[in-house]
Amino acid sequence: MSVVRERTAPRSPVRPPRHPAGPARRATMAGVWPYLLAAPAVLGMLYLLVYPLARAVLISLQDFRLRQLILGDARFVGLDNYRTLLADPRFWTVVRRTFLFMALSVALIMVLSTLVALMIERLGRRWRTAVLSALVLTWAMPVVAATTVFQWLFHSEFGIVNHTLTGLGFASFEGYPWLAHGGAAFGILVALVVWQSLPFAAITLYSALTTVPAELYEAARIDGASGARVFRSVTLPIVRPIFMLVLSLEVIWTFRAFVQIWVMTRGGPGDATTILPVYAVQTALSQQRYDLGSASSMVTVLLMSGVLVVYFRQMFRQEAEL
Repeated sequence: MSVVRERTAPRSPVRPPRHPAGPARRATMAGVWPYLLAAPAVLGMLYLLVYPLARAVLISLQDFRLRQLILGDARFVGLDNYRTLLADPRFWTVVRRTFLFMALSVALIMVLSTLVALMIERLGRRWRTAVLSALVLTWAMPVVAATTVFQWLFHSEFGIVNHTLTGLGFASFEGYPWLAHGGAAFGILVALVVWQSLPFAAITLYSALTTVPAELYEAARIDGASGARVFRSVTLPIVRPIFMLVLSLEVIWTFRAFVQIWVMTRGGPGDATTILPVYAVQTALSQQRYDLGSASSMVTVLLMSGVLVVYFRQMFRQEAEL
């Protein structure tokens, strides 16, 4: 018998199937790409905000004066600067004045901005546009320019306030030095801060008022509710989140008010207009105690954070009860 041998082709080695790398790589890049885009902004924020804060904390824990600023041989002293600061009676007087300044300013801002927002809501189209334009222009004015305007308004010889009061028959205000009296200077600065902050608060609250459905107002009026009752029972519950947001922002901005006071009075006359940010700069510049100035700034941050924490806890508690 003949054996027939079949010739077979050589088999190639079995290779595992290749998974397409393209989709996986694209998915990975799609997940990383947003972080790469946000990285420059995050790094810039860290450099502009976190680094100065960390540097201030470091200086507040050192013996850092003019010599150390030049030679760079500062040594750590722990919490000695904070003990020195908290033992200063003038510091606690400044703290009380700061809270008084903040309370008066924020209360006036919220009351006046709410009234202005309600007024804008009831105006016609032309008057509403005119009022909003005036508020935007006021808001856009630089802080130093607005402070200079207020200085001229209350100038003892050339100010329009003294001229107007004298023309109305108040002869005692002729040549009256407003900024030389502590109470008057304090009141002028409160008025300046309120005037500068009112446009933002009023425009924001007006935007919130436009979200209240008109049907709720009609139903409340049909039920015989007065204007105050409508605001308290209909308007305020709906705009409460925006109202609280504006309130918290105004607390922050008022608590750290510095430019207006420094340009107008530099904390004077005496200490009548000195609040915590001004006190920190005065301590750092006049006494060349940069360590105490940094410690004062840190205490200011802690106090402001404490006020906001108490405020937010109260706000969340009220929302939970509703």
